[in-house]
Amino acid sequence: MLLKLAVSRGEWSYSSLAYALGMSASEIHAALIRATESGLLNGTTKRPNRQALLEFLVHGLRYVFPAQKGGVTRGLPTAHAAPPLRDRLAGGGEMAPVWPDPEGEVRGEELRPLYRSAPGAARKDPALYELLALVDAIRCGRARERNLAVEELKGRLA
Repeated sequence: MLLKLAVSRGEWSYSSLAYALGMSASEIHAALIRATESGLLNGTTKRPNRQALLEFLVHGLRYVFPAQKGGVTRGLPTAHAAPPLRDRLAGGGEMAPVWPDPEGEVRGEELRPLYRSAPGAARKDPALYELLALVDAIRCGRARERNLAVEELKGRLA
């Protein structure tokens, strides 16, 4: 939810965020409260505290939301197999990490997304898709992939 707010411009409502993210308005409300209490969301402006968010993504996310891999499935590419990292890294012959998605066109190794509706939300918003893929590179990538993802995130959240 915070990544969506980071890429959105202008006003938002609980219902507009819920629709965009494939979540309920009550889930959005609860997430906003948690984000405000943790300092990741400015309670006055209702905008992400970008420095705190970046710090959490880089240093804490993979411990709170560890990468959970599965078998081979069809889905939407993520991490180093998705933009913006896929053009910066060579394939290496391994299977691409993918979020399971019946509409997906790529076969790869399942990587459970941060939230079950992430693939649908990513399809609606390319900028959000890129941020989610960068976050996944931090969660499951090797050192080079993580470093490139952090570099990209710093530029996008600045």
